[in-house]
This record gives sequence, C-alpha cells and structure tokens, in this order.
Amino acid sequence: MKLQSLVLVAAAFTMTTAFAVPAGTWSVAAGAHMVNPKSDNGTLADGTLSVEVDDDIRPTISGEYFFADNVGVELLAAIPFHHDITLTDADGNKIDAKTQHLPPTLSLQYHFDGYDLPMNVKPFVGVGINYTTFFKERIYLGNGNDLELDDSVGVAGHVGLDIPFAPTEAFRIDARYMDIKTDASLNGNDIGEVDISPWVYGVAFVKQF
Repeated sequence: MKLQSLVLVAAAFTMTTAFAVPAGTWSVAAGAHMVNPKSDNGTLADGTLSVEVDDDIRPTISGEYFFADNVGVELLAAIPFHHDITLTDADGNKIDAKTQHLPPTLSLQYHFDGYDLPMNVKPFVGVGINYTTFFKERIYLGNGNDLELDDSVGVAGHVGLDIPFAPTEAFRIDARYMDIKTDASLNGNDIGEVDISPWVYGVAFVKQF
C-alpha cells in the first residue's frame, strides 16, 4: 500500500508540474551567474606579460519570448561583473589591474518537450551573440597610466535544464560559453589582446506568463 501511494503521489506531481511552452508565452528568469574566464587569458606587451582574469558572481535576469512552440528568443542581462586582473612578467613580478563589464547576450533557444523525462524536466539548448562592454578599467602602475579594454562581440552557446515545481514555475540550472576577446591599450598604445572567453554557470527561478 505504501508503494502504491508513493506511485500515485509521484504521478500526480508529474501531471501537475508539466512545463510546456506554447507559442506566445513569455518567461522571466531571475538568479545569479558566475563568470569563469578560461585559464590562459593571453599575453600583453609583445608577450612579456601573461594575463590572468579572476571569477565573479552577480545577480542576473533574462526574458524569453516563444514565437513558436518550445522555440524562444532570450535576452540575458546582469548588474556589472567585477574582475581582478593580474599581469605577470618572466621574473614573476606582478602588476594588478581591474575592470567591470556588462555582457548582454541574445540567444535563439529550443526547449525539449515530450521526452517523458523524470519530473518533466525540460532540457534546452541555444546559440546566439554576446556583446560585452568594459568600463572602470584601472591598472596599478603608478599615477597617470590609463588602461582601456575595447568592447567585444562574439558567439555564445547555452545549455540548461528547467526543473518544474508548478505549472508555470521552474528552477533552472544552466551553462553558457561566451567568446569574449578584448583589445587592450595602455596610455593610448595597443598592448595586445585579452582572451577571457568564459564559461558562465548559473541558477535561476523561472516564471511563465
């Protein structure tokens, strides 16, 4: 009897938490993401300085419009991410720098449905374009030195999983790859390219309208 009751409860839960996404639906996802730059961020000053960019976590929000069943266009936004930058020469001497950036990302996404996965979880995949703008750059190299990082445009990939707990609500886990490369200049002189190209990991609460 206990086993039968558990099966009935599980079946009822599955039936009431379907997360179908019909055309014309809007969804909003609010959560947080960690920008995790690739381990080798390039070199500057003719290869004399190696670059290391650290991680950061910030609140994010995204909106998605489904123009066809299970097919949507999503825009990701966030408050500015903050990154410490370490430049290291061949002798191990270090120069500290920092920047802030905003990485709005527009993606075309497909949400898989009808695969009878446990708890009606909904995987999705997406591909799109990322635009990253850098600001408040600073380098700790004495007074009067001005570091600038150019804006970046690149492709972005997205994979994730929505875990529904109500007919129009779900918990989301996701990961994105963003192609972010920025030309760096010091006092107006080009000193090379910083290759950030991070994986971006996140969790969010999703609500359909």
